[in-house]
Amino acid sequence: MRGDAEPDEVWDRFTTPARWPSWAPHIRAVTCADARVVTGTRGHVHGPMGLRLPFVVDAVDHPGRTWTWTVGRAIRVTMVHGVEPADGGSRAWARLPALLGVPYLPLLRWALARLVRGAN
Repeated sequence: MRGDAEPDEVWDRFTTPARWPSWAPHIRAVTCADARVVTGTRGHVHGPMGLRLPFVVDAVDHPGRTWTWTVGRAIRVTMVHGVEPADGGSRAWARLPALLGVPYLPLLRWALARLVRGAN
């Protein structure tokens, strides 16, 4: 998803768990000890109807602006996120398993569009 926010700002929004609810409408809150995600960050994302899922950040590549995390309990899903400069703003993307992609895609697109907006 492309937007007018600068890549460094989008990266900050993407990697600061306390900021996730501001752009991801399905995340109501995040609990974790780290202010910024680093490899090994653990916590919980809180969603609608009391949903609470554990997560662990598997890898962070700051120079490349990508990070990977695994979310869930019995069913665990690994997703890769990234940010890159694009058209005077930024492009944010996510790679996730195909089976999850179809039902999650509309929500993901909405969240990424909010992530790359200039004011957030």
